[in-house]
Amino acid sequence: MAVPGDPPDGTPEGIGGGDEEFRSDEFRSDEYRSVVFDEDFVRAARLQEFSAQERMGEHARAVRSRSIWSGGSSSGPRTSTPGRGARQGMLLVLLIATAFAVAVYMGLSNPAIPPDTGRTDPLISTIVPLAPAAAVPGGRPVDLYAKSPAADYRVGAAGISLPAARRTHHFTEGQVVTALSIAKDYLVQSSLDPDVLAGAATRPVRVLLDPDQLAQFDRSMTSPSGDGRHAATGWLVRFDPGTAAVADTRVRVSGTLAFEEISADVLEVITDHTFVYAVRPATGSPAAADGASLFTVRRELRMRFDTEDLTARRAELVSAYVMAGPQDCSTEPAEGFRPVLAGAGPTTVGPAASDPYASGTPRRTSGLCGVLAQLTPDGTAPVSPAP
Repeated sequence: MAVPGDPPDGTPEGIGGGDEEFRSDEFRSDEYRSVVFDEDFVRAARLQEFSAQERMGEHARAVRSRSIWSGGSSSGPRTSTPGRGARQGMLLVLLIATAFAVAVYMGLSNPAIPPDTGRTDPLISTIVPLAPAAAVPGGRPVDLYAKSPAADYRVGAAGISLPAARRTHHFTEGQVVTALSIAKDYLVQSSLDPDVLAGAATRPVRVLLDPDQLAQFDRSMTSPSGDGRHAATGWLVRFDPGTAAVADTRVRVSGTLAFEEISADVLEVITDHTFVYAVRPATGSPAAADGASLFTVRRELRMRFDTEDLTARRAELVSAYVMAGPQDCSTEPAEGFRPVLAGAGPTTVGPAASDPYASGTPRRTSGLCGVLAQLTPDGTAPVSPAP
């Protein structure tokens, strides 16, 4: 009888003991049939796989990396190198150090410039009345002009000519031209406008001023005083309506304008002009042909402009030095000029003669009163002595 597992044709020849070998194997397998692995034993079994480093054993690298960026060494325990928190701390320190270095570099290469406070200085004005040295001549305006040093002066705005403009270090030629044109507009409105001269208007002048000076200007118009800051005649030319009125609107004008850059953001324009007015008594008839006389005003103004002023077409009036006559030195001309009219003689004597027609920088008097230089027989005024 064949045993299960035998070949179909029996045991091949040449292979002896096949039966015994099969029985021996069967016997060995029967030995383990009594060994049973219960379920708890199987579940408790744990498979452990060694790491590559553990499998290397004593052949591991002797030197391990301590890079704080790698998060641990390439060999050895992970606890021997800084963790993630240490890396973030070092990164933060590096960023702070970089920012500090950049701030120091920018501070050295770009020194701090004091911020512009936008503050505008108030106007400082000096008004000097010039008393007549003799009786004031009268006549028709055209005849008076022809016999005066103003005979060759131009009429009105034509007498305010602009100089050749050129760029400065920080201002373009166009900006310089704008500053000069604003200065001319201010002179025209404050010295030639008929309503301003009559004391009937102030707005044509006010709109040309920096907003920071408007409060000072308004107080000068409503409550003028000779304190050097609030004289209406420092801002503009106007006559006391109870004393005199303009007899001829063709005012004679001559003078110069100059400009200078005084800082990187400020351009200054200096105006120096003589205005000659034909005036008459306020109560007289405008048709009176022989009742007029001449009144001369010398104005030296300093105006400043920044880029904002140039854009808005306005001026910062910094200073005004004004000589005007003939008028009585005992009368303060802060509110308006009060000319000594035709036929009237001198009532006070100033400390020195002053010629408002002289070219160049006006001669400052030692006090707040001067003497209007007398005209020579040929109708011209003598040149004042050098200061």
